[in-house]
Amino acid sequence: MASAVAPVPFARPTLPPPVRSVLLVDESPQDLLADADILNRQGYQVRTCKSVREGECRLKSGSFDLVIVSQGTRSFEWRSLVEGAIGINCRRPVLVVTDCVDMRCYLDAMWLGATDYLEKPRSPEQLLKTVRMFLPAR
Repeated sequence: MASAVAPVPFARPTLPPPVRSVLLVDESPQDLLADADILNRQGYQVRTCKSVREGECRLKSGSFDLVIVSQGTRSFEWRSLVEGAIGINCRRPVLVVTDCVDMRCYLDAMWLGATDYLEKPRSPEQLLKTVRMFLPAR
């Protein structure tokens, strides 16, 4: 007597989630390296820039899932970078990180469309928690 063979359901291959790319723009070399290291260790592909001009060029030439911009001073001279990032892709989250807490700058960043606003110094865990709200880790 022949035994019946049950059909095997088609199994979809499981693929790893895509690598998420982050553009990190900060005028402080120490903060830039530290934040890039934290994010790289979590599986994010990080591109770093030290100036507004460099950040604007990278935005135009690349596709990023998240943009992190340092505010720097109360004059918020990096405003154009936030505007540019949102202008290119209004659905992409933009995180502003600041050295100087100023309500006017906070409101300005939010009005421009920034997704969140963190002040320095902050812990690596706080940065990762905020980034993971917008981009799940690999």
